Amino acid sequence: MRVPFLDLRRGGAALDEALREAFDRVLESGTYILGPEVERFERACSERLGVRHAIGVSSGTDALLVALMALEVGPGDEVIVPTYSFFATAGVVARLGARPVFVDVREDDFGMDADAVAAAIGPRTRAVVPVHLFGQCADVDAIARAAGSVPVIEDAAQAFGARYRGRAAGGLGVAACFSFFPAKNLGALGDAGLVTTDDDALAAKIRRLRVHGAEPKYHHHVVGGNFRLDPLQAALLSVKLAHLDAWTQARRAHAAFYDAALVSRVTTPRALEGRFHVYNQYVVRVASRDAVRAALAADGVETMVYYPRPLHLQPCFAQGARGRFPVAEALAESSLALPVFPELRQDERAHVARTLLAHA
Repeated sequence: MRVPFLDLRRGGAALDEALREAFDRVLESGTYILGPEVERFERACSERLGVRHAIGVSSGTDALLVALMALEVGPGDEVIVPTYSFFATAGVVARLGARPVFVDVREDDFGMDADAVAAAIGPRTRAVVPVHLFGQCADVDAIARAAGSVPVIEDAAQAFGARYRGRAAGGLGVAACFSFFPAKNLGALGDAGLVTTDDDALAAKIRRLRVHGAEPKYHHHVVGGNFRLDPLQAALLSVKLAHLDAWTQARRAHAAFYDAALVSRVTTPRALEGRFHVYNQYVVRVASRDAVRAALAADGVETMVYYPRPLHLQPCFAQGARGRFPVAEALAESSLALPVFPELRQDERAHVARTLLAHA
């Protein structure tokens, strides 16, 4: 049996008719930049996440970038980020001429360590960016206490629909940034992203920055960028948004199955009390990870590694020698993501579990 890590066509095929209708609606409208489709999707996200403003942008990376631009982060500033995350979390900081200050993560939720944040805060700190890694919210309240008056920006790229103590990801900090990359639990048919905030002034700055800093058109108050969400992607995402709850339920059912099947032999991800995990990825920890992954592949099970090298050890940053952030480094050597996409069949997930138990 071959089990794919992700099969986007299984879910997409069931929505073909609705997606084609959305495509035709945009085609016939003649409006291909911003406009009603984007506004409709933004309103739906705002209502769902319980925030005043949801601003569609061109990607999850650009969401992070424009949020930091709106906070006027620039040369000489520092932004605290976890060293165990996707590259964009730190890359956008460097692109603005600021310095990413790396901190270690916790073993229980893989999220930013609040004590490490408190130790890293300095006079140049302009923002703290916790990551809701793999679909579970970081301990935002503890991180906010550690940050004090420094703004907290959620990197919620992998966590649309996640909740923390009854509050939705997206409304836990000064602003939050989402990705709709196709592999996300809510995925576009290309790149797309979203910034959310309850701050009216910050929302106005982000909307201005996403259109080259212009307001009105051709009157440029600041240097912004082309960070607009395409109306075609907004229309397609609106179709998919209606199915997100069912997909999340399926992901959580797969995770519960893995939890029960694997817990005796494998370190499974912990869904912590007070947090609603959406399992954008289901990541276990195993010894001899690379050998186990090769054995799984030989038995037809596709897996992924998120992430094989922490950010502080990336050549472009090179902030400190190995051993500086031991939890992140251990995770990078032992983490293995299993198939958890909604349309995964029961016989497939059973094969994944049996095969992993045979080799772990």
